[in-house]
Amino acid sequence: MAATAASGLRGNKMAQYYGYFTVGFLAFSLILGALELMGMASTGFIGWCFLLMTMGLYATIGILSRTKALDDYYVAGRSVPAIFNGMATGSDWMSAASFISMAGTLYALGYDGLAYIMGWTGGYVLLALLFAPYIRKFGQYTVPDFVGARFGGNNARVVAAIAAILVSLTYVTAQVVGVGLIMSRFVGVSYEWGVILGLSGVLVCSFLGGMKAVTWTQVAQYIILIIAYLVPVTFLSLKLTGIPIPQFAYGQALQNITRLEQEQKISSTTESAVVPGKMVTSGYVPAYNEGISNAAGVTAVGQINSYFGTQFTPPAPQAIPDATKPELGDWRGTPWNFLALTVCLMLGTAGLPHILIRFYTVPSVRESRMSVGYSLFFIFLLYFTAPAYAAFARWEILQNVVGKQAALTEFNGRQTVTILDDSGQPLPWVARYSSIGLFTLRDYTTLEGSDGTKPATWAAPAFTNKSVAWADANGDGKIQLGAFSEAEVEGKKVGTAGELSGTGITAANTNGRVQFAELGIDNDLIVLSTPEIAGLPYTVAALVAAGGLAAALSTADGLLVVIASAIAHDVYFRTINPKASMQRRMWLGKIMIVVAAAIAAILALPRLALIAQMVAWAFSMAAASFFPIILLGIFWKRANGPGAIAGIVGGLTVTIFYMITNYFNPAFNVLGITHLGAGIFGMPVAFGLCYIVSMLTAPPPKEIQELVDHLRDPNEDDELMTQIAGTKGAAGAH
Repeated sequence: MAATAASGLRGNKMAQYYGYFTVGFLAFSLILGALELMGMASTGFIGWCFLLMTMGLYATIGILSRTKALDDYYVAGRSVPAIFNGMATGSDWMSAASFISMAGTLYALGYDGLAYIMGWTGGYVLLALLFAPYIRKFGQYTVPDFVGARFGGNNARVVAAIAAILVSLTYVTAQVVGVGLIMSRFVGVSYEWGVILGLSGVLVCSFLGGMKAVTWTQVAQYIILIIAYLVPVTFLSLKLTGIPIPQFAYGQALQNITRLEQEQKISSTTESAVVPGKMVTSGYVPAYNEGISNAAGVTAVGQINSYFGTQFTPPAPQAIPDATKPELGDWRGTPWNFLALTVCLMLGTAGLPHILIRFYTVPSVRESRMSVGYSLFFIFLLYFTAPAYAAFARWEILQNVVGKQAALTEFNGRQTVTILDDSGQPLPWVARYSSIGLFTLRDYTTLEGSDGTKPATWAAPAFTNKSVAWADANGDGKIQLGAFSEAEVEGKKVGTAGELSGTGITAANTNGRVQFAELGIDNDLIVLSTPEIAGLPYTVAALVAAGGLAAALSTADGLLVVIASAIAHDVYFRTINPKASMQRRMWLGKIMIVVAAAIAAILALPRLALIAQMVAWAFSMAAASFFPIILLGIFWKRANGPGAIAGIVGGLTVTIFYMITNYFNPAFNVLGITHLGAGIFGMPVAFGLCYIVSMLTAPPPKEIQELVDHLRDPNEDDELMTQIAGTKGAAGAH
């Protein structure tokens, strides 16, 4: 009771501080907006102001929260009030995938992208019902701590620590990609330098103060990211529909998207080229119309070779359905991939180590339940808005970009593509994003004057597979375009436009007009670019970038703490050197934070996939490892150490095998399920192996079974739980 009362007093004081901060941040944004409108502030000045203000804030909180106490470093002293833990959890949760990539995924996939919304929110219901109160009542430091104590040994603890590192490293790599993208857009530095600058901000918080600093930084980051997300989409809604509540204007946006797609012949209902008689409906609103391809894998291998000087052979590009290979099937129109991804995201949410440890930071079991409720509300504010954000972005593109004239321009001393508005002026955002490789226009007129031996990345496959050929008529080594003409050769229509010819040359892709299919907008760019595409003030765009940076950094903070604690606490202290001093353990943890950040930066350089896709990999691995073992550990007394080890190893092995194989070879699939939903196969393996091995080996000791009984009893107080966990064969709570 005393701890709860102290937590309440602290909560009132912190609410006052963060209230002042919110007002100050809004005032700061309004002042910059006013300076821009008066012509007194350049875009570069505004970007740097937002960057320095937010990064300076995070660094200040990290310095003020520095600590040498182990409880503060690992679990924020178990004194965070429920509402602030809810905000911190929401910030920890709403990563670069939620802020940057989710709306971009919905922009590209339409209905199919709603799997991310349902999976990521549904998982919090499972957390509240199944895990949060029991994890808090157990009162340890880390998730491997729980596994080691519940399953009675260091072997299970070390296996869980390795799994936590794999899941968290995959997840944090996605955040680092987001940091690099935002910083490159934010202040004009290269993607690589953006990664370094962003990670420096992460390290100041997590290195100095561990979970204590991370928690209070994440509260500030939540305030920034939610303001940054709601402000531009409210402006967009007002501009496009006259309604300032985007969630209410969502239906109108979908109606206009459907109309524009029909007018531009983007949506259609056609017969499958693979399954005779099967009709397939394309477009933004229809469900389950996405095929399977290995485009991301092909691109990733090329990027790895480019960054690291390797000579890996990329897989042959492949997409399903493929009319030349009907035996591979046509999975469009079936819900299996959608359902598999939803389940993996939902169960992965409940099994993520960096989310589970947040429930160690509250004062009591009751507040752990409350904090989940607050978390769900704070997450709802963004997730309920993301589909509208995506729809407004697609509507804006279809209405004000498609059909415009493409052109070439000089930007930062190099020739790049742009798009002209109705008055013949270039759209400023196009050249800016083209110059950093986040936007391409796949109309062949954009190749005018380029090196014919090194075609643009988007055009290279067509040159390789011979659907487009180049004949250097004047011998200058440059591609020259001309008027389009068409002829029939051996029963095939072959187009010619200047020096380019082939079956891939058509009237549409050589007319210099923007077609929707010709737009190569990086999905991770949609949220960042939409304010500029819609013509909103640059201050709004900079605000969005600040919010995206807050989302990426807040999650990266929590993940780095998980990785560091898995090595310093679970492997080193609990297993290798139980007599290690507190100072040595903390310094090892800090060193591991730096090492983990460096590894994540290296892994982020080649951008192996979109941010949301990399995050989905982490969720699949968590769903196939931690979710089954923690669930059985809480609700089945017979589960033992060998069973837990077999479940984690088996579930992860199956998941990673399916993930990698399908990523490079989409023909390897079950019911059309992609690598993003690979955890759906690993999870039953984990459950099955844990059950079978547990039944074939000795049951857990009586004291551990008693621990499970007390763990599940909500009426038992925390002190008794601590005593049982600390004195009857399990690892100590402190």
